[in-house]
Amino acid sequence: MLIRILLVLSYIFWCIKLWVKPWHYFRLNGDYFNQNKGLFSKLDIDRHIPARWRLSQWIDDPSRQPQRFPVFVKPEWGQNSQGIGRADNLAQLQRLRRLRSATDIDYLVQEAALGAIEFEMFSILDHKDLSKSAILSVTQVSNSSQEAYPINGIYNDNTHYQDITPRLTSMQRNALAEHISQMGPFKISRVGVRADSLEQLINGNFQVIEINLFVPMPLVLLSSNTALKDKVSFVFNAMLALAKVTKVIPKEQPRTAVFFQKLGRIRQAKHLVSNEVGNESH
Repeated sequence: MLIRILLVLSYIFWCIKLWVKPWHYFRLNGDYFNQNKGLFSKLDIDRHIPARWRLSQWIDDPSRQPQRFPVFVKPEWGQNSQGIGRADNLAQLQRLRRLRSATDIDYLVQEAALGAIEFEMFSILDHKDLSKSAILSVTQVSNSSQEAYPINGIYNDNTHYQDITPRLTSMQRNALAEHISQMGPFKISRVGVRADSLEQLINGNFQVIEINLFVPMPLVLLSSNTALKDKVSFVFNAMLALAKVTKVIPKEQPRTAVFFQKLGRIRQAKHLVSNEVGNESH
């Protein structure tokens, strides 16, 4: 919680210093906001992912059954693993469907990524050259449970984060930034992927689990191997870069009511299926 407060306050500080309107934050990725649905649709964003990295996913329809298991069932707009369930067989999938039958939220079914290791890449674009990243951090995600396909997230006590950015050369960071740019010119983003190794990730052999464009938490701030002073330094540097890229948002870019529409979706989160449901044995 304190880290999140520091992120917000430092962003506001830099915005004031640079004569930027802090509320323009919600316009950063406004081009990807679905006005009709009032959300950053995972299906919309999925279409920007090159086919070689894209997992098969679709709006859940009881008449359509997955060809293989496990699959993950997630709300179309959710973030931070809220409402995600995993089904290891058809019976578990049917149970998830029954539990959410009273909601009006569209759910997606996504096939499981096959990579052995989960990575999260956090990026903020360079305000001088939007084809490059001013901030790029890579976090390796692990899980202390014995599950083969855990639902990792900041609310899962078994999830652990390790900052591996210092292990990367400048050339390797540029390669990862290029991968992200091929998915879209997201001014701020966190891209979750699975790959068999860090080397495979750098070489572009991975599958995208999810792209977060709305207030994505830089998971390096939760890593166990990063000193507090380094986390504070990262916050101030990242929020300076974010304020700078906020300042260059084109004036002609259409305005979207992202904040207020997302508030409505957050209220709906109270009715989401909990993460644990998908992990129950039948």
